[in-house]
Amino acid sequence: MSGFNIVWVGCAIAGLVAISYIVIPKGPNQTTIRTSLILSFICIYLMWAITYLSQLHPLIVPKKSAVEH
Repeated sequence: MSGFNIVWVGCAIAGLVAISYIVIPKGPNQTTIRTSLILSFICIYLMWAITYLSQLHPLIVPKKSAVEH
């Protein structure tokens, strides 16, 4: 696990955003569809990145309990 995964996945999401921007056919709902897809990709990336980073660098470090059997 490293912080570079954030960069690589960000590049993949940027590629998906670019593809979705280009591939959407022209029509009356082109802007709505394009905006929905781009916002969805960005929100999914942000949710993943925040979860990944919170596991990579937790705010509260887990403590081992001294349990004797």
